[in-house]
Amino acid sequence: MRVGELYDRGQPVFSFEFFPPKTDRGFSNLYRTIGELKQLAPDFVSVTWGAGGSTRSKTVDMVIQIQDELEITAMAHLSCIGSTPAQLEETLSRLGAGGIENILALGGDRPDDYVPPQGAFNYANELVDFISTSHDFCLGGACYPEVHPAAPSAEVDLENLIRKVDAGVDFLITQLFFDNAYFFEFEKRARAAGIEVPIIPGIMPIISASNIRRITALCEARIPDELESRLSEVEHEDALTTEVGVEWATLQCRELLENGVPGIHFYTMNKSPATRHVFRNLQP
Repeated sequence: MRVGELYDRGQPVFSFEFFPPKTDRGFSNLYRTIGELKQLAPDFVSVTWGAGGSTRSKTVDMVIQIQDELEITAMAHLSCIGSTPAQLEETLSRLGAGGIENILALGGDRPDDYVPPQGAFNYANELVDFISTSHDFCLGGACYPEVHPAAPSAEVDLENLIRKVDAGVDFLITQLFFDNAYFFEFEKRARAAGIEVPIIPGIMPIISASNIRRITALCEARIPDELESRLSEVEHEDALTTEVGVEWATLQCRELLENGVPGIHFYTMNKSPATRHVFRNLQP
């Protein structure tokens, strides 16, 4: 199933994101998590691509196994960082042969000591163009409601996004955010700039205060003062932190859905309880 077609159905599309674990035990735990979340009948799931292409083989193996064994539409993240065009072509061939139809094409995270391979692409729009000119994948792209950390301004960030969409992106998934006002303002600017593809908000239910502070520092997403205050009161108790995270994410999702977003993409951090609770809170 092509993910882009799901957003044409006229009803909210729910999806979950996972990352490849580093150990065999981690893989076992993750498949248990995905099995638990399968009970919620997600429309699709995605598997991330490690910094510098460090999980290339694991990502490909996981999406094929998820789609084959769990019978859930799966989308592979693919970054242009750390790969030559020939290596990317090999990965695309493996995905296609494995029945994968959907790719989230990304610029990727550059390790501090990153040295680009010869001929490597630097930006996501180059990767999108490379894929779309020679393959028939449904392509997603990333966007940043609060501006990409590397962009000098919101205007330049939007210009870069337009290039990516024009290269062949079928839908966009946002970086995580905790204030819906940023999403609505970004969506308004994107539409005014002529971007017509579906824009899907990415939501991360908080399960650890220290972890979410580290993540938001990296991607420069802001934690609202009210949420930060509540987290500070419970940050040393995981169960209470999760309660706060579930409540906040539920309120975010309800407002987003009431305002007509085409779906919600959950960043699960390979955990199922918080995402399950939010999802069930959204049911009629």
